[in-house]
Amino acid sequence: MALTVGVIGAGQLARMMIPAAVNLGIELKVLAEADGMSAELAAVRVGDYRDLATVLAFAKTVDVITFDHEHVPQEILRELVREGVRVHPGPDALLYAQDKLLMREKLAELGLPVPDWARITDVAGLADFLKDHGGRAVVKTARGGYDGKGVRVVSHEHDVDDWFQALAEDGNGGALLVEELVHFSRELAQVVARRPSGEIAVWPVVETVQKDGVCAEVIAPAPQSMGRLADVATDIAVAVAEGIGVTGVLAVELFQTTDERLLINELAMRPHNSGHWSIEGSTTSQFEQHLRAVLDLPLGATGARDPWTVMVNIFGGPASGSLGDRYGSALAEHPLVKVHNYGKASRPGRKVGHVTAGGDDLDEVAYQARATAQIFQD
Repeated sequence: MALTVGVIGAGQLARMMIPAAVNLGIELKVLAEADGMSAELAAVRVGDYRDLATVLAFAKTVDVITFDHEHVPQEILRELVREGVRVHPGPDALLYAQDKLLMREKLAELGLPVPDWARITDVAGLADFLKDHGGRAVVKTARGGYDGKGVRVVSHEHDVDDWFQALAEDGNGGALLVEELVHFSRELAQVVARRPSGEIAVWPVVETVQKDGVCAEVIAPAPQSMGRLADVATDIAVAVAEGIGVTGVLAVELFQTTDERLLINELAMRPHNSGHWSIEGSTTSQFEQHLRAVLDLPLGATGARDPWTVMVNIFGGPASGSLGDRYGSALAEHPLVKVHNYGKASRPGRKVGHVTAGGDDLDEVAYQARATAQIFQD
């Protein structure tokens, strides 16, 4: 009888688990938020992930529950565990991906490097932080932000008055996270996987290039990252995985500061954009590894297949028509580049796919990936 993994959420991450599941002979079932979503090929149920009865009924049909996103409410996750459902990552770990303030508190407790930060509930608190940090800072909503949403760079205590007003109207005693504006030379990501029995696998640290707060490119491995930098990035990610008890894939987004420190920016407890390069670029993709990990199967090797791999996201899609309409020119002009279409309708700023190229020369590999992505965005 085949092992069955249930994925809550039907976005592109769930979609990219499908080939890995097919190859391993694993049955993949998806609880989709709506019809027509990216992972509809594996969707067996459409329903609200915030409804306990819906989620529990779905969970009873699989061997383990995992996630395409981190938004399932804690009360539902904990009820699943009480009902004997295997949930990976579990609610005690996901808590820190769902709430940035709790994440910062936990990372500080673990002694891991993070930007200077504070919990603020009013204008006075923000004003004090700005005064102590050169007049500029980053404010984040504790919950719900991703891909640059829920994040503002501020230089005045009234720059997030609307957020303070929303907290006051909510009446639940919420707070905002304020952090120092880090002076960094580049952004990195360290992706690891951990299975419930404790085994950990680590991919090469990668450089991520952001555009409007969203990951646009990934270079694997990060240039000039051999030696101490790679060792420190690995140590940080492993400490997070073990300290929080993460199971499955974990991505730790990092700032490399201008004075050569590494600081933790964000955590994602699922396959992550910074790991998409691994589908073609690594012995074991993050999607296969995630399935292995949540089922507590031995983890695969994570070495790179080529000296360099570059992944470039496709944003928005063509102004008219579909991505498929551009296959003729893209595949003919760049036969070594791999194209991933997420099956989404074109929309400005939306991630609708990505491309990956690998080879011996970084400049050539980057050109091939960027040129291919551009064909789909003109």
